[in-house]
Amino acid sequence: MTSRVAAAIDAAKQEGRGAFVGYLPLGFPDLQTSIDAAVTLAENGADILELGPPYSDPVMDGTVIQEATQAALAAGFRLRDTFTAVREITRRVDVPVLVMTYWNPVVQYGVDRYADDLLAAGGAGLITPDITPEAGEEWIAASRRTGLDRIFLAAPTSSDARLRLVVQNSTGFVYTVSTMGITGERAELDAAARVLVGRLRAQGAEHACVGIGISTAEQVAGVLDYADGAIVGTALVRALRDGGLDGLAETARVLASGARSSASAN
Repeated sequence: MTSRVAAAIDAAKQEGRGAFVGYLPLGFPDLQTSIDAAVTLAENGADILELGPPYSDPVMDGTVIQEATQAALAAGFRLRDTFTAVREITRRVDVPVLVMTYWNPVVQYGVDRYADDLLAAGGAGLITPDITPEAGEEWIAASRRTGLDRIFLAAPTSSDARLRLVVQNSTGFVYTVSTMGITGERAELDAAARVLVGRLRAQGAEHACVGIGISTAEQVAGVLDYADGAIVGTALVRALRDGGLDGLAETARVLASGARSSASAN
């Protein structure tokens, strides 16, 4: 089965640029606005959407995203709303939609049921930050059956053997963690990200997208000098929080300009 996510990255590459991957939490500030925000992000330059259902113990999320997800939970977000949102977003825009979810909600929902409902809603796959390929046999089987992308994370501290395992079991792209720690903007991205992408390439990775700490058009362009995609979250969530849909649209356009100015080195 053809990966829609990989196809979107390849389409950007054919235009001589890298892909802009935009993250937003679902349910913030409310479910309908989060749907409209995802559509706004797609309409203003995002090649791939990464949507995060709020979770009660978001160990990887920085302060801005944690505050947004906690507000979404307080407003009554339920797991089933994930599929409602994905269905509405994919009805309105033709951009691959990935769900970035912690693993416990998937297990509680039922792995096969989750995969089937995500596929039916038009979703493209899952990013699973807290599960490794060894522990993900059930999800790997379900994703193979449904054709959904499965995206595992690679960190600068990962061994070559670990990177090989991640590459062999990921489809769409490998989520390349730019630095150790939680998400959030940083003044300078760690040089470790560039080294890590090179190590992933050596293990056979066709698509590597870098996330955590990217917040400006200049940083997007810099990352896309060596990676296939740049993932931005905190800057977009802050823009939505402070400026609503108009503020989000403006920030998305600025960040997308960084992707357009990047040279396709891959």
